[in-house]
Amino acid sequence: GVLREKSFALSNIQGIGGSILLMLSHGLVSSALFLCVGVLYDRHKTRLVRYYGGLVSTMPNFSTIFFFFTLANMSLPGTSSFIGEFLILVGAFQRNSLVATLAALGMILGAAYSLWLYNRVVSGNLKPDFLHKFSDLNGREVFIFIPFLVGVVWMGVYPKVFLDCMH
Repeated sequence: GVLREKSFALSNIQGIGGSILLMLSHGLVSSALFLCVGVLYDRHKTRLVRYYGGLVSTMPNFSTIFFFFTLANMSLPGTSSFIGEFLILVGAFQRNSLVATLAALGMILGAAYSLWLYNRVVSGNLKPDFLHKFSDLNGREVFIFIPFLVGVVWMGVYPKVFLDCMH
C-alpha cells in the first residue's frame, strides 16, 4: 500500500519530500521496534507473541518505550512518521483521490494491528509458564533507545530541517 501510495505522490514536491521523510522515519522506528523485540528475546528466548502478556507490571520502562514506538509506527502527530505520511497523502490526493483514500484505509488497518500487538504483549495476565526473566530495561538499553527517541521526536516536531535539506 505504501509503495503504491508513494508512486502516486511522486508527481509533486509534497509527495517526494514526504516519501524521503517517511523512509528516514521508517529506519528509526522500525529499528527501535526490532530493538524492543531483541530486548524481549534476550530475556525470554522467544519471539512468539502468544507467550507474552502482562509485561507492563514487570517491565514498565520497556512498556513505555514500546508504546512510544508503536504510536510512532502508527504515525501519531508529533512523531516523524506523521509528517511523512501526511505529506505523502497530500501528494497522493492531488494525483488520485481514490488511491489516496485506499492508502489511508491501509494506514488505519496498520494502526489497528500495531495496537493489537502492543495490547497482546504488554496488557493482560503474565504468563510465567513461558516467560522466565522479568527485568526491566537496564541503563545500557535505555542509552541505546535515546537516539531513536530523540530522532523520532525531532523529525516529528521540527521537520523543516530535514525538508529544507531535500529542497
